[in-house]
Amino acid sequence: MSVPQLPLNLRGPRAAGLDDFVGHPLLVSLLHEIARAERADWLFIDGPKGSGRSHLLLASVAEARRRAREVVYLPLETLGRAAEQACAAVSGEALVAVDDLQCAAGDAALELALFGLHNRCRDGGGQMLYAADAAPTGLAIELPDLRSRLQQCSRFSLQPLDDQGRREVLRTRAAARGLELDEAVLDYLFRRHSRDLQALTRLLERLDRESLAAQRRITVPFLRALLGAE
Repeated sequence: MSVPQLPLNLRGPRAAGLDDFVGHPLLVSLLHEIARAERADWLFIDGPKGSGRSHLLLASVAEARRRAREVVYLPLETLGRAAEQACAAVSGEALVAVDDLQCAAGDAALELALFGLHNRCRDGGGQMLYAADAAPTGLAIELPDLRSRLQQCSRFSLQPLDDQGRREVLRTRAAARGLELDEAVLDYLFRRHSRDLQALTRLLERLDRESLAAQRRITVPFLRALLGAE
């Protein structure tokens, strides 16, 4: 009985960086400078789901870490009930990226912990990057002092990518894996699959594995054979 050959993970993906972000070059340039400790700006980035907020925070933190800066990423939605304790444990000297800030709205203890963290970073020479699904004035933050601090940050608003932008992102992420997606392949994917960027990225990861196992390029016939029955 033949045993299926398992693909070796020989071409691991490069983590998405700031320069992989499509759109808003001014914000990308500013985040590069912040990560390199060349700017002392505190930022508030808002935009709907799928607009790239988390990408920008994670890429900024990764670049700062490569430059030996103390960095902390706080995804409030993922942390859940542990978010308050996580905020309290952060040094005031770090570059802190707070993601999904909308999850703190109405949670008095977490709002107070974030206010304390904001002040520690201000006094300790740290820096804050915030991201949420709405502007500071659009969040139901109940602590007046925290609302005031958030409104003092430089604000940038993101919009979801159109189809052309999604295609560019998918092509860039494929290239980082050593894959080539031609226009016919992208046309097929966008006709037959969800256009949500996270879903497309998960599909790309699967295509990478499957094409490596089959030792085949990603073509429309390959996609039809792989996805046609789904």
